[in-house]
Amino acid sequence: MENSTLRISQQAANQSDDRDVNLYPDIFSQYSADAYNKAIDQAKTLVLQFLRKQTKPFSGITPAALGQQFQHVDLNVPLANYDSLFAEVDRLYVSHATAFHLPHYIAHLNCPVVIPALAAELLISAINSSQDTYDQSAGGTLMERRLIEWTANQIGFGKEADGVFTAGGSQSNLMGLLLARDHFTLKRYGHSIKLDGNPMVAHRFRVFVSEKAHFSNQKNAWLLGLGEQAVVEVATDTRFRMRLDALDKAIQAELAMGNIPIAVVATAGTTDFGNVDPLEGIAQLAQQYSIWMHVDAAYGCGLLLTDQYRHLINGIELAHSVTIDYHKSFFQPISSSAFIVREKERLQIIKHHADYLNPAEQDYEEYPAQINKSITQSTRRFDALKLWFTLRLMGRAKLGEYMEAIIDTAQRAAQYIGSDSDFELLCESDISILVFRYAPAQVQEAQYCALNQYVKKKLFHAGEVLVASTKVQGKFYLKFTIFNPLTTNSDIRDMLNKIKSYGAGFFQ
Repeated sequence: MENSTLRISQQAANQSDDRDVNLYPDIFSQYSADAYNKAIDQAKTLVLQFLRKQTKPFSGITPAALGQQFQHVDLNVPLANYDSLFAEVDRLYVSHATAFHLPHYIAHLNCPVVIPALAAELLISAINSSQDTYDQSAGGTLMERRLIEWTANQIGFGKEADGVFTAGGSQSNLMGLLLARDHFTLKRYGHSIKLDGNPMVAHRFRVFVSEKAHFSNQKNAWLLGLGEQAVVEVATDTRFRMRLDALDKAIQAELAMGNIPIAVVATAGTTDFGNVDPLEGIAQLAQQYSIWMHVDAAYGCGLLLTDQYRHLINGIELAHSVTIDYHKSFFQPISSSAFIVREKERLQIIKHHADYLNPAEQDYEEYPAQINKSITQSTRRFDALKLWFTLRLMGRAKLGEYMEAIIDTAQRAAQYIGSDSDFELLCESDISILVFRYAPAQVQEAQYCALNQYVKKKLFHAGEVLVASTKVQGKFYLKFTIFNPLTTNSDIRDMLNKIKSYGAGFFQ
């Protein structure tokens, strides 16, 4: 097979004393244009087949049935060709993949992805840059820095802001809590946790979160050696947003017990309800008690794109740090997240020099290195390119229209649910999540949980509609996560009717 520019260059190979192209024909053929084109073309065909032919969000297959098909796979014996490989992957994966792009997928915070970002994925994987240092990704480094600057500007931060792309919201939240802890100990005690570990008083550190905040707060407190006991859950209002009076009382109560408040995590878009904590009021209390304010806007970051609903996160610009998940409300493929700080010098504490990678003597103003801002990733994908493609081709305004569409659809869905006597809507949503339950008059309230569990399971295995669920005060609820701008009012009504239809089987 004729070699091309995709393989190791012929000239370089001929200059080697140890290698000869003719001795390694199989290796060099893997870099040929023909091999590349065939693999990419077949992958594209399978993707298009999935997008065009998928009529429902899920096949409904059970783990046991799917697992049986894996028993015949011998990973020690390679398949004969790409035809066999794609056929196997189609059978084991693609045919049963959850179709987030369909309007009747309405379960979790999984967005349909925009096409420009998919094109970027091809470049990201094929070129395989690593975002450690400038010499590994020159243009990529500057693109990522520019996108961080743009995002910080959308938040309302000034020129001193900075940040880094991360693997996801949980990692970004970890960075926020780490900086809060480490800067507090440096300022209060002159103690470097980076060098010397947690001080003796660390068991008294306290972090305040809403009782409906993301579970990563507890996990991150554990990872940082503070333990879950450091996380104080603050009561919420009827819309499940953090109450300012409850936050104030919680901080005072911990102080009275001799504990040490170090941070408050505000949520801009709760996972269960899509509501936004009162950011401006929380910022005032954070300033009053001299504690770090982090905003988890993994979901609510999409509000930055829309002028119509931007006011819902007023006060985010007062935070010390912010979590952004582009792979949620910016309609990007997984993974694409960011951690942004209001003051870039706060990130200096993360830096650790390695002579082979980011030596101390290097001028990082001249040759920037994103590794200096990352806590858990050395080799890191160039995920920023997906957002670059998206913004440069579609623009903020178009993404904002998508966000407005899902918010408007959620508002109409809330009206449908609220006006139907067979349903019980728990609360309104600032963004696009609705928690409700099927509650027909002929059913006793004691049966509501069993009825809604039955409906969810039937919907899942039918595969026609995928909804999520949650528990509130021990009661089981269904959940619509409206995250697709193509979901229409008709789709919403159809899904509600299917809930009723499957619910009828509960009485038989």
